[in-house]
Formats: sequence, C-alpha cells, structure tokens
Amino acid sequence: MEIRRKIRFIPKAAEYLFLSAMCLFFLASGISAGDNAADIQKQVEAAISSVKPALVRIRVVTTDYYQGREEDTEGFGSGVIINKEGYVVTNHHVAGKAKRITCTLSDKSEIEGRLAGTDPLSDIAVIQLIPGEKKDFPFAGFSDSSKLKVGDRVLAMGSPYAFSQSVTMGIVSNTSLVMPPASFYKLTMEGEDVGSLVRWIGHDAPIYGGNSGGPLVSIEGKIVGINEIKMGLGGAIPGNLVQDVVRQIIEKGEVVRSWTGLEVQPLLKSSGRDSGVLVSGAIKGSPADKAGFLPGDILLELDRKPVSVRFDEEMPLFNQLVAGIPPGRGIAAAVLRSGKKITLNLTTEKREAARFRLQELKQWGFVGNNISAMSAREMKRDSRDGILVADVRPGGPCDSARPRISSGDIITEVNGSLFADIERLAVFTEKLMKGAENPVPALVSFERRGEQHITVVKVGIPKLQDSGVEVSKAWIPAGIQVLTREIAEHINIPGVTGVRVTQVYPDSSASKAGLKAGDLIIALNGEKIPAYNPQDLDVLPAMVRQYRIGDEVELAVLRNLKEMKIKMKLSASPKLPREMKKYRDDNFGFTAREIAFQDVIREKGIEEQGVMVEAVERGSWAALGDLRTGDIIIRVNGQSAGNISLLEEAMEKIAADKPKTAVFQVRRGIYLMYLEFEPLWL
Repeated sequence: MEIRRKIRFIPKAAEYLFLSAMCLFFLASGISAGDNAADIQKQVEAAISSVKPALVRIRVVTTDYYQGREEDTEGFGSGVIINKEGYVVTNHHVAGKAKRITCTLSDKSEIEGRLAGTDPLSDIAVIQLIPGEKKDFPFAGFSDSSKLKVGDRVLAMGSPYAFSQSVTMGIVSNTSLVMPPASFYKLTMEGEDVGSLVRWIGHDAPIYGGNSGGPLVSIEGKIVGINEIKMGLGGAIPGNLVQDVVRQIIEKGEVVRSWTGLEVQPLLKSSGRDSGVLVSGAIKGSPADKAGFLPGDILLELDRKPVSVRFDEEMPLFNQLVAGIPPGRGIAAAVLRSGKKITLNLTTEKREAARFRLQELKQWGFVGNNISAMSAREMKRDSRDGILVADVRPGGPCDSARPRISSGDIITEVNGSLFADIERLAVFTEKLMKGAENPVPALVSFERRGEQHITVVKVGIPKLQDSGVEVSKAWIPAGIQVLTREIAEHINIPGVTGVRVTQVYPDSSASKAGLKAGDLIIALNGEKIPAYNPQDLDVLPAMVRQYRIGDEVELAVLRNLKEMKIKMKLSASPKLPREMKKYRDDNFGFTAREIAFQDVIREKGIEEQGVMVEAVERGSWAALGDLRTGDIIIRVNGQSAGNISLLEEAMEKIAADKPKTAVFQVRRGIYLMYLEFEPLWL
C-alpha cells in the first residue's frame, strides 16, 4: 500500500510516532481500523476531481472609503461554479462591493464576471461569468448540509493567498458554531450582524487568507458549505442556507426577507421553561409593536410553528424562520403572558438593508449615504430625508467650512432647497458647478445631534495652480557642503571657513572653469566665506546672488590644501521642482510635473523626454496599476508624454475614448517598464 511504502524510509522511533498520529487521525476522522487507506485516498481523489473543475480564483477591484475619499483596492478570494450557466458563489466580503471582477478557472483561463447580486446578512455574493462566446461551464452540486455530523471528513478548496488552487482535509468539528456573546464579538457586514442568521459549520481543515468564498466539500464530492471565517477552527456557511440565498439572487437580484421589529433572546435559566422564546421588546412603530408584543412575553408559536430558543446556538434558526415569512403576510403569534396563552396578529414588512451604500461627492469632499429606516430609528429621527455624512476629506470643502461639516452630520438643505437623498444632491451639484472654474459658495443647513446648524461650503475642487516661478538669479552650478570647524581641524586647516564642492554639474560654467569635486571654496572676489556650521549652507549662494547673471567672479580655492584662483562666469539658477508646470488627472488619480534640473542631476541624466510623477492618490486607478511617485512617464497609449502639454493631451484623449485599458511606458530608476491600467468608467 502507498502509506506503507512511505513509512519504510522513517526511522523506528519516528515511525512509531507517525503511526500513533495516524491512528489518532483515523479515530478523529471516523475511519475504523478496518478501513482501507487506498480506498480512502480514492474517495478523496474522486471528491477533488468532481469539484476542482468548478473552482474559481477571484480577482476583484473593490471600492473602499478612507478620509472622505473613494478608494479602489485589489483583492483576491475563492469561489465555485454552481451551474452550467456560469454562476459563481463566493462571499459578500470578497465580491459584494466589486467594481471589476476577473475569474481564473481551473484550466487557467481568465473570464470577466459581473456581480449578479449580494447579501451582506449571510455574507454571500453571486457572480455571473461572461464568456466571449456561449458555453456550458463545469459546475459542482450541493448536498444536504443538515445531514453533516461531527467527525465527517471534509475538504476545504480554494486559492489561499491568491495562489493556484489548493485542497486541505479535516473533519467537521461543530455543526452549530456561533459567535461568542454579542458583548464579546460580532461579525458585521455593512451594519448587518452575520451571526444573527448564520450558524457555521466548524471544521479543522486548514484555511488561509484567500480561501474565503471557496467551497467546503464532503467526501462524496458535494458542496456542503462556503468557507468564510477562521477563529482557531474554520467556519463555513451551511450549504442549505447558501442555496436559498443564491436562488433568490439569481431569480430576483436580491434576497427578500421579512422584518417584524421583534426583539428576542434565549429563555432565562431561571424561567424553568424548556420551550419558547423570551421577548425582550419591540421597536417602536414596528409590526411587533403594532401587534402588541410586550417585554417579558414568551413567544410559543409563530405562523403555527412551535418556536424555542434556549441557547445562543438556536437563535439563528429562529431568525431564519422569521426572515423566511413572505413580507406583508398576516400571521398569528401564540404568546404566554402572565401565565395565560393569548394570540397576537402580526403583519410583517419587507426587511430593508441596515445601512445603504456609501458614495463619494468629490466636489463636497465627503463620503455619505442615504438614511435607512434602521439608521433613522437609531438616530431617533422621524424623517429619513437628508444625507448622512460618513467621513470628510481633510482640507476639503466640508472640512474647510466654518463651522465645518463633520462625520455624523446630516445635510438637509442647500441654498434653500431640501434634499432627501444623495442622488439628488449629486444632480444639484453638477448644475451648480456647470461652467464654474473655481469653487462656488453654497449655504448649507445640517443637523448635528438634533441641533440645526448652517454654514457656507465652497463647493468644488480648485484647479491645480502653478506655484509661480522665482526670478532667476546668479548661481554657481555645483553641489556644496559646509566646511565645518570639525572637518577643517581634521584636514589640518583649523580656522579656515568656506564650503566643499560635492559635485560639479556637467557642461556647466563651473565645469568649464575647471572647478572640481573636493575643492574647498574659501573666498569669493577676495571676500572670505563665513560658513562653518551645517546650517550655513546658504551663505555662499546668498553672496553669489549679489552679482548678476553672466558676471565673472574669482573663487579662492584650496585643492589638496594648495590655494589657487579660478575665474568663472555665473550662470542663471535653474527652476526648482515646485516651479515646474504641473498636471493633475482626477480620473486616474495622479499628479505629474515637468522634469527639473535637479531631477536630471539626481538621476545622472535622463535619456528620454518625459514627465515626473509627483503624487499618486491612495486607492486610485494609478495606484492599482502600480504607478509610483518618482516614475517618469514617457508614453501614454503609444503617444509621447515628453512634456506636460503632451501628457494632458494624451490623458484627455483617454477620457474621451474611455478605453478598457491604458498603457503607460515609464522609467523607474534604471528600469523601463509598461504599466497597464484598467479604468472603471462610470
């Protein structure tokens, strides 16, 4: 047998330990001593073969928000194809906020995908593959996850750390894994408590970052769960719950659930009861409140179904029952109140998202969202009108207003017009800024902790302004350092002051005059140079600036400690980097400037014409494409970017054409490379 052949090469002591470990593994895995290891291996191989063709590695560009700005980040996860039409199941936290999705199939081919729908409450998302031509995809099937038992062997399949596909094996450790009490830890997605609905399958098959969304597979080769968490044990969302969520997403584009506003908890230990659910309250104005539920009621039946929550592990099942009732349906609830059984009539409502999606309003410098019903209740507002500010860009329009608009404020009115949602404010802003080259002041009303405030916000992003060019002055084209007292003493010229030449710029007047690196300049036209502290670096340049460009001066120089005179003509000082012409591209999120003299010196000559990248915004398309500060852009989509005007022309063409990809040729240090960007045009 295969196992015996491997054991032959193990020393006796190690062999004993290995055999002991294998026995423990077989016991934990439910394998009896009579089981044939070769048969087990065949089972595992068959299970892998049936699911592996359906495995998918997912690369996503996801929207996140930081300091009042929208950021695009790249991430990876796993998924599995579940039907021949190419629907892929993964986690919401993998693809639920994706702007672009690329899936790598088991045959290494890449196919784009679109987000068919997502459900933060169960942390499930569905992607539909979009092939170039119609085809049937390999897929894996589900089995009944409720039949899993502790000790059953399972396989965790996926693409950890974005590597190629991998498989690990373990056993089911817990079929009803829940989070610790709410006061200790919660797994939330966009305001949704995932643990309120999901009761995980706990297992010890090793999973790692990137395994999220990959299938948990039975030894029979069927999907029994979707891996989601790792807290010592791995945790998979049960396949039965996944199937219900996926079915609704494919059929309706969303998951429809009921909401009652009923607040419940497990029965108290002191109640002496072994059935029912303790009602702790009903949210004001909710269906449960209207039905007459009171704190202390014991809910016995809901929609003619007995209910019981004695432990935290049973709470997700109760919540699934409530969520599964069709919205708007009237149902009966049997309640025990003060020892008497009564019936309450309850009409459910459609459950709304706990939090709405964030959006960035660049012209305002904030990220915000519309107010959900639950958010309005939590803020004790009767109205849902207004825009909730989630985060503000430092130094942006809202942050610069006095008083400033901050996170948690609610914008309700602009220039006398009321705004119910962020979409209307975006349309209004577009009209407000039409034709404006500079920020436009707007009178804004906003709420803060129930108080009504007003402020003036200068809406808009100011155009990039040149810092202005300083008047050119006389200059010695060489790098210098101060001849400090300590240096002078150590080279045996104590008391001598001046500067040491560190570099003579090529093809300059200093080079032509014969000045060399290592020379000590101690006087200018007979005037000693009083520089002896490191901070005196500007003493000689200040003395030189007293002369005119083109004047001939005489430098007293020590070379090898021998004094000599060097006559040279003073050059015009070059433009500083901050004085160079600049361009900012708000689509790609980078700023570039023309190459300065200092850049040429630092890079020891720049062979190509191009522009220097001065800044790359975090989370921008440029950042995703790996453009870096200090890169020199040479060409854009084959068009020269030899100066700022040419770069701007090339970028304007890209903005007009909106291509799927854009290619920059850049120099980074000594290396030339091509960077490919994948912009996401709205």
